Amino acid sequence: MVLIIGCNQNQSEGSKESDTEKKTLALKQKVELSSEQVVLLPEAQEITNEWLAYITAQSEMENFKNYTLNDVVSNATPISEIMNSLKETLPASLKSNAVQARLGVLDTKAKILKQLTEKREVNPEEISKTAAQIPVEFNNFKIQINELFLKTLEEFEEELDKLETEENRPILLEK
Repeated sequence: MVLIIGCNQNQSEGSKESDTEKKTLALKQKVELSSEQVVLLPEAQEITNEWLAYITAQSEMENFKNYTLNDVVSNATPISEIMNSLKETLPASLKSNAVQARLGVLDTKAKILKQLTEKREVNPEEISKTAAQIPVEFNNFKIQINELFLKTLEEFEEELDKLETEENRPILLEK
């Protein structure tokens, strides 16, 4: 009986060590991200070029491309602070319900990531999944900014009408 219990304890200690090794290896893996990038329209770019929190967040999203899970764990608090700053310093010219909602989602994802990295027993899969969502949400945020500068259907039709009348105008040649 004592022999069986002793063997079971050795097996459970061995499985704890292998779990730790697996987590250590998993944390050394790169974060798998979508390669899609949303480009801001020129009008939107003009506003964001002067918005320090946006520039910082954009830089962090560029860094994400090279992050391992260990890097994500190390930078979870700054990432959360950056996203909160983005939310708090939104320029008046970009304030809309859709943009603010996207910022709320982005800030929440960053806070969830921070909480996941602060757990006593970190779960690399959960951290990886949440970390991969942050750049996606940042792209969604940029899409909402772009939508503020898209022309309405009426404006687009007026522009087409102007182009059409210019093309149909007779060309006068001077002699």
